[in-house]
Amino acid sequence: MNGARKPLVLIVEDEAHLTTMLHYNIEKEGFRVAEARDGEEALLMVQEEPPDLILLDWMLPRVPGIEVCRRLRSKAETRNIPIIMLTARGEEADRVRGLDTGADDYITKPFLMTELLARVRAVLRRIRPALTEDVLTFGDLSIDRTSHRVRRSGREIHLGPTEYKLLDHFLQHPGRVFSREQLLDAVWGSGVYVDARTVDVHIGRLRKAVNEQGDVDPIRTVRSAGYALDESFQP
Repeated sequence: MNGARKPLVLIVEDEAHLTTMLHYNIEKEGFRVAEARDGEEALLMVQEEPPDLILLDWMLPRVPGIEVCRRLRSKAETRNIPIIMLTARGEEADRVRGLDTGADDYITKPFLMTELLARVRAVLRRIRPALTEDVLTFGDLSIDRTSHRVRRSGREIHLGPTEYKLLDHFLQHPGRVFSREQLLDAVWGSGVYVDARTVDVHIGRLRKAVNEQGDVDPIRTVRSAGYALDESFQP
């Protein structure tokens, strides 16, 4: 899978053997994987690092999966995260209820792993196409992830590795505001200690590289919040 940042799939499942199997196969497909064993833990993890897709079991301890789905859909910052419900419930009424609550797809246990992975890819292509595309564009900015070339208005822009990853991440989520801590986790990795002010330095370098005299700056600074690729930006 191309791209500076692998998509993150959150598995919310309390059956340990199924979680292990899902983790192995999804990671093998090129995704990053996180795990939650109950609904309450899942809601906390989504707050810390919003995943690109959630595999959500219906029957969970503490907070049921259907309630997790409802809460995520009720908040602006999480309502667009793709959700695939996993459940032993096969009745039509339950399927409709899950989809009405906001799930993007629904798969009944037991399932074939090949079918699940196909559903994951299909949902991401439909809802988050930026995660599966080789070329990302926003206004007159573009990244070719295959060749690692960046262009603005046709001219080639040379970026360092960190600035490239930052721009790639912004292009995947245009308009969304990221705190410095969220950008550190997404670009540098959650296991790496880097001072949050380092983000400011690299944002400054990215701005200098993509903006020539007279260009509109596509990166918006949000006071006390972080940075965003401004969705109102027009070349």
